[in-house]
Amino acid sequence: MKISQKIEQSAKDDKIWWSFEYFPPRTAQGLQNLLDRIERMRALGPEFIDITWNAGGRTSDLTSEMVKTCQGLIGLETCMHLTCTNMPKEKVDIALREAKQHGCRNVLALRGDPPAGKDQWEAVDGGFVYGIDLVKHIRHEYGDYFDIAVAGFPQNQLLPPTERDLEMRYLKEKIDAGVNFIFTQMFYDVEIFIDWVKAVRAAGITIPIVPGIAPIQTWNGFQRATSLAKTVIPQSYLDALEPHKNNDEQVRAIGTKLVADMCRRILKEDIGIRGLHFYTMNLEKGTKMLLEELNLVPRVETIKPLPWRQSLTPSRRQETIRPIFWANRTKSYISRTENWDEYPNGRFGDSRSPAYGELDGYGVWIKQTKEDAIKLWGHPTTFSDVASLFSRFCTHGLSALPWSDQAPSTETSIISQQLARMNELGFLTINSQPAVNGTRSDDKVVGWGPSNGYVYQKASLYTRLMLCGAYLEFFVNPELLALLLKHIERDSHITYYVINNQGDLRTNTHSDGPNAVTWGVFPGKEIIQPTIVEAVSFMAWKDEAFELGQQWAKLYDPESPSRKLISDLMENSLLVNVVHNDFHDSTAIFEPFFKAGAEYIAIQSNTTPANGH
Repeated sequence: MKISQKIEQSAKDDKIWWSFEYFPPRTAQGLQNLLDRIERMRALGPEFIDITWNAGGRTSDLTSEMVKTCQGLIGLETCMHLTCTNMPKEKVDIALREAKQHGCRNVLALRGDPPAGKDQWEAVDGGFVYGIDLVKHIRHEYGDYFDIAVAGFPQNQLLPPTERDLEMRYLKEKIDAGVNFIFTQMFYDVEIFIDWVKAVRAAGITIPIVPGIAPIQTWNGFQRATSLAKTVIPQSYLDALEPHKNNDEQVRAIGTKLVADMCRRILKEDIGIRGLHFYTMNLEKGTKMLLEELNLVPRVETIKPLPWRQSLTPSRRQETIRPIFWANRTKSYISRTENWDEYPNGRFGDSRSPAYGELDGYGVWIKQTKEDAIKLWGHPTTFSDVASLFSRFCTHGLSALPWSDQAPSTETSIISQQLARMNELGFLTINSQPAVNGTRSDDKVVGWGPSNGYVYQKASLYTRLMLCGAYLEFFVNPELLALLLKHIERDSHITYYVINNQGDLRTNTHSDGPNAVTWGVFPGKEIIQPTIVEAVSFMAWKDEAFELGQQWAKLYDPESPSRKLISDLMENSLLVNVVHNDFHDSTAIFEPFFKAGAEYIAIQSNTTPANGH
């Protein structure tokens, strides 16, 4: 989606919005850590992010890679910086082509700074001389596909009148060449900014202006950044901050108050600005503190337009339905389905594509390195050790499992105690969904989608049932499964699929079609059914699910007890998904498991449970 459209919609809704800027790190580990941070900061509710561009070379390639990841996997609308520095026309065209392929609809066109080691800016052979040349080129080659932004410099107000007017004329020429909005350089003197905005409007420029806000992180960082950019610092800032310059925590706290007051003034002033763009410097805490100080609460529809992470690449923007099995492995799901010819589509239909479920071309891996994995999961030698890991995961005591790239979602807390009890009884859970009966769409735990709607969920446990008990989405050995199915088959509301490593499928459902387990009702829209359970996709997921367990086993030495334990569990497991179709009863899905688990314990101890419990 174009940023100008987002700004326009927020204005119609009379809502304040905010966005974040990041830059490509210099190391591979730094890049991974930044992507993890962007994932976390997504929960702060930015309407979009933008990624800076360095003068050609590796960091420019990283910009393109970050745009691809943020659009496709993290699901954030992304603006790509593009400069003329060290960029012949051929490189510019490659960058724009890749941006379009990744689904990026927004470009910040800049002339750029002089290359490293040079004082004066100079164009390369076959390159562009001015920012306006880059704007005109993008418009000529891509029509209105991209929103184009340019930089604005509030401190131009301080230039001598002739030079100030010339800079304003240059800005107006860029706008007339096809620019959609303006990002400003960071500033701290709010009066200069307000005067500049009024001057821009007086010059006949009506497009949105996005103020660049730089959180104050440390005294030295503040001094360095403002010195490089020659930013005017109000004396009141220096008076408040300098006495505490050796106390980073105090500088951040005071700086947060100062910058927040500046933001409040901008939003209050009658200059038509209802959004803030934060220069994060790839840091999290300062931006988060500013948003909290401003009491800017993220809207659910911004963070979760759907209950799963939406990909914003061109081929997937219209995707509205997914199988729930990959709920905790977004990257895997998108990579594996990238070339499936009949799936995904807007409305889930027959998914029997000959490419569906192909695993060899993608491969399976665990996100963690061997060192990090062993720190997380230790060296389990008994089933109880494995069960303890799954139990801790369900109660948020463990940040990941081999089948889950991230910690359980907040909605898991609704049923965390039931999940913990299931683990104690021999069912090891990793992917679950509580029943929801008409909860408001802006609910902070289970809400998703547009405001003023209601969401519903069938209770579902997507489970792997294993010998002696444990594995993804739900675990139990064949004997315990047999006891469970006796109870499940007494409840007409429950449907299930069971599959083994060889692909033999068993189910009690008589329909070949999908079973919607999540849906939402919103004003002026058809009912949305974004999450389903379906046989063919379940069979495709099976290969990945079993292989992940074997990958976990292979982290340990070949003759170690841990490898043998986990590998044996994978060899003898059954993969199961269970859905309770009566979403009015939030606990009914657990009863068969509690009864079967108690019976199994009684059998193992040669005793009879009282009253079947």
